[in-house]
Amino acid sequence: MGENVMILGIACSPREGGNTELLVREALEGALEAGMHAEFFSVVGKNIQPCDGCGTCRESGVCHIQDDMQILYEKMTAARGIIFGTPIYFHSMSAQCKAIIDRSFALRSPVLRLTDKIGGAIVVAGMMGAIDALHSLYFYFAHNHMPAADQVVAHVGEKGGVAANIRTMKTARELGFQMVQLAKQGFRFPSEYNRGLIPHVVEKYKL
Repeated sequence: MGENVMILGIACSPREGGNTELLVREALEGALEAGMHAEFFSVVGKNIQPCDGCGTCRESGVCHIQDDMQILYEKMTAARGIIFGTPIYFHSMSAQCKAIIDRSFALRSPVLRLTDKIGGAIVVAGMMGAIDALHSLYFYFAHNHMPAADQVVAHVGEKGGVAANIRTMKTARELGFQMVQLAKQGFRFPSEYNRGLIPHVVEKYKL
């Protein structure tokens, strides 16, 4: 497969070499084993600013903020599947993960450009909050018409500690493998769904 057909793993932890990164990399190894190109992206050292709510992307489909999100836009639109990996901070996803999700609103215009890409979630929690983050991620997948694969949930405190948890590492590798299998199924939403508006419904309600 060409390099543009890939599974993209986004590690949304500000800590380099932490548990989130380890699990995302393990999932990408599973994708490679399944025969698809895999690419890793970390927020460490990246400048990804929060959405400023200007609304201009609704018309242009382009975010005016010039930072490293511009690079990630290209990777997300090229990918066949996207894995979001995030640590849990105060019972929710990291600020970096939320910034990426908010800024990817620009990929919803003029059409839903993440439609049909397989979504995968990896969440690392010390104790609580994993369900809250998964809830947000899976709604994100649904709103973008992204078929969702399984999730990986790890409960670990010390940096790098997840490497000793064979079951969790195995689950992460299986996630990557599964995403490739789902991508190969070639599922596609009807083209009318690309804007989230069905033509006859638009006409009926004069939207």
